[in-house]
Amino acid sequence: MTYNASDIEVLEGLEAVRRRPGMYVGGTDAAALHHLVAEVLDNAMDEVVAGYADKIWLTLGRDGTVTVRDNGRGIPVEPHPRYPDKSALEVVLTFLHAGGKFNNRVYDTAGGLHGVGVSVVNALSVRTEVVVERDGRQWRQTFARGRTVSPLEDLGDTRRRGTQVAFQPDAEIFPDCTFRVERLVEMCRSRAYLTRGVVIRVRVEENGESHEFHFPNGVADFIRDQGTGQELVVPEPFEGRAERFGDQGRGRLEWAMVWTNGDDNRVLSYCNTVPTPQGGSHESGLRTALVKGIREYGDTRGLLPKGVTISADDVQGGLLAVLSLFLPNPQFSGQTKEKLTNPGVDRQVEAVIKDNLDHWLHGHPEQATRLFESIVERARERINRRQDATATRRKSPTSRLTLPGKLTDCVTTNTQLSELFIVEGDSAGGSAKQARDRHTQAVLPLRGKILNVEQANLGKFEKNTEIQNLVAAIGTGYGRQFDHRHLRYGRVIIMTDADVDGAHIASLLLTFFYRFMPRLIQQGHLFLARPPLYRLTRGAESHYAVDDAEKETLLARMSDKRGGRVEISRFKGLGEMLPAQLRETTMNPKTRRLLQVFVDDVEQTDDVFNRLMGKRPEERFRFIREKAAFARHDLDI
Repeated sequence: MTYNASDIEVLEGLEAVRRRPGMYVGGTDAAALHHLVAEVLDNAMDEVVAGYADKIWLTLGRDGTVTVRDNGRGIPVEPHPRYPDKSALEVVLTFLHAGGKFNNRVYDTAGGLHGVGVSVVNALSVRTEVVVERDGRQWRQTFARGRTVSPLEDLGDTRRRGTQVAFQPDAEIFPDCTFRVERLVEMCRSRAYLTRGVVIRVRVEENGESHEFHFPNGVADFIRDQGTGQELVVPEPFEGRAERFGDQGRGRLEWAMVWTNGDDNRVLSYCNTVPTPQGGSHESGLRTALVKGIREYGDTRGLLPKGVTISADDVQGGLLAVLSLFLPNPQFSGQTKEKLTNPGVDRQVEAVIKDNLDHWLHGHPEQATRLFESIVERARERINRRQDATATRRKSPTSRLTLPGKLTDCVTTNTQLSELFIVEGDSAGGSAKQARDRHTQAVLPLRGKILNVEQANLGKFEKNTEIQNLVAAIGTGYGRQFDHRHLRYGRVIIMTDADVDGAHIASLLLTFFYRFMPRLIQQGHLFLARPPLYRLTRGAESHYAVDDAEKETLLARMSDKRGGRVEISRFKGLGEMLPAQLRETTMNPKTRRLLQVFVDDVEQTDDVFNRLMGKRPEERFRFIREKAAFARHDLDI
């Protein structure tokens, strides 16, 4: 194969974005699709943070077009000094690394700091239309797949001001261009929390759904909403705000946190309103400040019992925190901005939060003592668990002696090959045991519906036999004791009936894994099996359908063929299926269908589990009312 100068390509304009979208938005999946909205929304938020706008409107059109409008200054439309034949608006939309955020003259702090955001959205959209209202005039220009379609058009006088960007993602780039309303709503809600006073309105044209977000107290409102319905260690959150933050004094820091009696540890961090799910230097500073502050308080007051040491996990157990930082020149790892990497920010955040934490602890001695005692209790539980685990290891000559009795294990110990099927009841367990490949597949039947861990306290959790059997079978431990090195199966597969009861059991199991074994999900080990609900037979020909939509498709295809009547049988559960059928449809790696479980939006996932599985029935009722219009009338209930 030859390799010469003619093989070297030079990509013009935004063609590089279309060729390699993963470099700019992280891929072409649902997360990347929604990242387009985040890019446009963050530009509008930059106007709010700079003090030039206080309202943002987001509309999801019937055709999948997303429109974001703000009442800020509007993108400049005069000719660009370097490209006099193009308006500044056209340069921003069609050139990479073009924008007003590379210096600090226009924006002190900004989320859209790479100058690629809106141009990337333009490149990956089949159509983009921008309307600018500025200096008493209204202007419009349209683009398609990164190229200019129409010249800048003067639409006449206007009393309004701001920028409106409407775009429709390109189906040539994204396999699925369907936006999830819940995700867009949560995106707007979180940004409204982060900027006090801004009003963000969301409207869905398809069904008339609308939302308005306005939080005068910022992240303090956020943390109070998140903590509602949970058992709090202390009633009032620890919150604070630091203006003139950082070396240049142009930054700002804001935080709010509570401690719950749960085992979960969630820190939601942001920089310039951009979520940083992978944390970074600001989050490290927060965690260090908490550990140092709590330890020093205990030493000063003489509250630490003999023989007990407090670890970082003890301090952060049950922590629910929001950290919002604004910096003039933030540094992120990658265009999708998932981790803050500014050196020195960790020390600056630590100094500010620790100083405020010291004042808060000593100024609220009753709450501080209660918090410290709960942390000491966590430390004691950790020490006791470690001692119990050590004693168990000494007593057991092999790990198999501690495995639950109903577990039918596989032969191999190679986690690259082994799979654990979690099934409902002995009937389904019996079918699965006959259908499995005994060399690589293990089966664990559970009795009925497991404990809802979102509502249960730690005592109920630790006494629940089914959950403890599940933990023992997987082998990693849970919560802060999770150790991936002891994982016994490379795939943990939830296999429940394809009906409403099965979906409920799967939801309970997903809640358990998300809250107590999140790293099992993060590392790609959790899956959902898709057993069939229907079997369609005509003569010797048989096909299986996982839902009604697939059944109708198969029925139409089989009916088109000549001769014979199509018989449809419905499976009531896995236990009703013959082992050969279960093997063919659900367990054989060559013919089965599996869904891998992953979390692509932590905030939205947290919100869904809190609302649907938590202690507040009014939240579930509200969810049902919101979604009632989308429900089918032939629900299997």
